[in-house]
Amino acid sequence: MKKNVVLSLLGLVLLVSAVAVFNMACAEKSSNRADIARKRVTPVLNSFLEPCGARVGSPVFLRAVKEDSVLELWVKPDKSECYMLAKRYPIAAWSGKLGPKEKEGDRQTPEGFYEVEPSGLNPRSNYHLSFNIGYPNAYDRSLNRTGSFIMVHGRDVSIGCLAMTDSGIEEIYTMVEQALVHGQKNVPVQIYPFVPTPVRLSEEKDSPHAAFWADMARAWDWTERTRTPARVKAVNGRLVVVEQ
Repeated sequence: MKKNVVLSLLGLVLLVSAVAVFNMACAEKSSNRADIARKRVTPVLNSFLEPCGARVGSPVFLRAVKEDSVLELWVKPDKSECYMLAKRYPIAAWSGKLGPKEKEGDRQTPEGFYEVEPSGLNPRSNYHLSFNIGYPNAYDRSLNRTGSFIMVHGRDVSIGCLAMTDSGIEEIYTMVEQALVHGQKNVPVQIYPFVPTPVRLSEEKDSPHAAFWADMARAWDWTERTRTPARVKAVNGRLVVVEQ
């Protein structure tokens, strides 16, 4: 009897040890995911950035267009005041319809002007790699919009986030992470419903979001003209481009 008890206890100890080792291995693998991705994609990114005077670690901003399912990576070369459009990535999935996110649980991908802070990086994401865009922003809060944990991530599925392919998020995450590591205070993420041309805006003139989209169009035009990320502020429920 005593021998059986000893064997049972020994088996339990071995089981607990095995589980602990497995969990540590998983945690290590998860924490190293961003490092592994960075080592893999940095040579590829630098191969087309360096001839333009930029590199992994240069300032960046992101601009997404829901209707076209495209996310653009803009990079600021050394000794330049302007950004260049470096690469377009297909958005694998976004959810809801054209229009801003208004409340928690509406499964709507936001539209507007957001920022990634260093604390928003998540290398241990269940969706490969991810970062929080900072929804709701001040404008959203002024309109009592609610929601949380809106991310750009991998894994091709979305319930309000911008979902990228895993290969795409590895490059995007690396550029955002390294820009923050090298001193950029935050990374702008600008999400548009569509490319706001006069014709496209006219097609949406009867939408309840028409005024909002017209405000966004002025920000789009600013970026197209200056090649810099538009800065906006909320004034009486409207978005106003801050002249820089």
